[in-house]
Amino acid sequence: MDILYTAIQHAHSGLRWLVLGLLLAAIIKSAGKRRGGSVYPGKDKLALFGMISVHIQLLLGLVLYLWLSPKFNFDGNLMKNPVARFYGVEHLIGMLAAIIVITIGHAKAKRQAELNKGWKTISTWYLIGLILILISIPWPFRNLGAGWF
Repeated sequence: MDILYTAIQHAHSGLRWLVLGLLLAAIIKSAGKRRGGSVYPGKDKLALFGMISVHIQLLLGLVLYLWLSPKFNFDGNLMKNPVARFYGVEHLIGMLAAIIVITIGHAKAKRQAELNKGWKTISTWYLIGLILILISIPWPFRNLGAGWF
């Protein structure tokens, strides 16, 4: 189990950089296209890949959360331990909120393709999701037992 936990933890932690990069690229692209007056096509691949990457992170995180992680267990001392509270409550709720915001933003943008509001919708909703993700990541300077990778 330790090898599986380590592999999935490294995948989950390393893929965060891909998620952050894709979201940031989608935000920059949509802001630039909006300023340029381009019509939203409804099938922007970068925004789609950003949304898919956060969903893959969700799946990896749920495997860690529900079955593999020694940092979190379902005992009665969850709120007393700051590390367990972060991973069991703060990280989980923050990331779920971010994924919901990004998914709603992508769905709204697809419906607004003909109205030329899609670029604004992507940039706004993805930026809110990115901020939620940045707040919820266990950065090394937060002393939660996580590293840069």
